[in-house]
Amino acid sequence: MDNLMGRVSYCEAFFLAITGELPRPEYGRLLDAILVSSVDHGVTPPSATAAMTIASTGNPLNAAIAAGVLAISRFHGGAIEGCMGVLTQAVAKTQTCGLSVEKAAASIVRENKEAKRRIPGYGHRYHTDDPRTERLFELAKEEGVWGRYLDMAVAIEKALFEASGKHLPINVDGAIGAVLCEMGIDPKIANAFFIASRLPGLVAHIHEEMTTQKPMRRIVASDARYTGPGERRIK
Repeated sequence: MDNLMGRVSYCEAFFLAITGELPRPEYGRLLDAILVSSVDHGVTPPSATAAMTIASTGNPLNAAIAAGVLAISRFHGGAIEGCMGVLTQAVAKTQTCGLSVEKAAASIVRENKEAKRRIPGYGHRYHTDDPRTERLFELAKEEGVWGRYLDMAVAIEKALFEASGKHLPINVDGAIGAVLCEMGIDPKIANAFFIASRLPGLVAHIHEEMTTQKPMRRIVASDARYTGPGERRIK
């Protein structure tokens, strides 16, 4: 590790640890964007609420972090693996069945609708269009990483609208899943990227809970008020 220190970034070391190889430069930049994308999303996500609740009871930092991580599952931050599975299946249809991207996407949507399964990585509780998805897709194009999986992700979004009349945007989980597919990451470990991304945000909520709030308080997300610096943007 001492040979890597000061020579590679954290996300590059992350990639090396799970694949055995350092990432291509463009992969490294996208991985960094992925880890930044989900650092925090306020106090409303279950992971933040769980971490704050455990911190409020007097538990140590590691216990509160563990609670937050355990709250990340199929419906919260855990859709990356599922979305990658759907995208892989859809892309396979274009190869084994000779379908176009659009027809393969329509087939996948139809199959999931008939089975009454929700396609992971689409739709969001708050965003009509997830701004993190837009930025990650923009970066994927800039870095030349855009390929068949990202094409399929967009095609499925369109097919969902055509099948239901509802706009179910690709959320950040779906966007991350599509990009990780382009990089050849094993879907079985894909959710680790969301967990690693969210960790700093959990630590921030836990620290605030421990240092500014009364123990054993009733935590209601709608009661939260931001008290930090005003909005700032990096130019």
